[in-house]
Amino acid sequence: MSSQKDQPRIQVIHGPNLNMLGTREPEIYGSLSLDDINAMIRKQALDLNVSVDCFQSNHEGGIIDHIHEIRNTHAGLIINPGGYTHTSVAIRDALLLLTFPVVEVHLSNIYKRELFRQHSMIAGAATGQISGLGHEGYMLALTWLTRQIQATG
Repeated sequence: MSSQKDQPRIQVIHGPNLNMLGTREPEIYGSLSLDDINAMIRKQALDLNVSVDCFQSNHEGGIIDHIHEIRNTHAGLIINPGGYTHTSVAIRDALLLLTFPVVEVHLSNIYKRELFRQHSMIAGAATGQISGLGHEGYMLALTWLTRQIQATG
């Protein structure tokens, strides 16, 4: 088994209000907390032999700064931009700087929600999108990203 230092690094970014998972509208977002989801992601990363870093911010600038920071250190990104999905040209522009695969993930199916939630500013800057599969969307994104990184590695 390779050391964590030798493993490809994948970043997970959670946007605004995702720190309130488990208590915020569980009928839409599920009953798992963000810590629960991050623990599942980390466990799967061990099984896949990749290193994963998880980050959450309620601030658009914090998310953008973090995207800038990972440009040369990571091999893939999973991002759930939360409410910024529908409004942030700035996050989209930051994602366009990346030269590695990006998967946009949403716990709920944004296309079955309110009209304003049915448009993603992020989708055009992402390699792919997973929407509506709950926390399993993160696991699918991690598996797919790992395969992509291994295929190009």
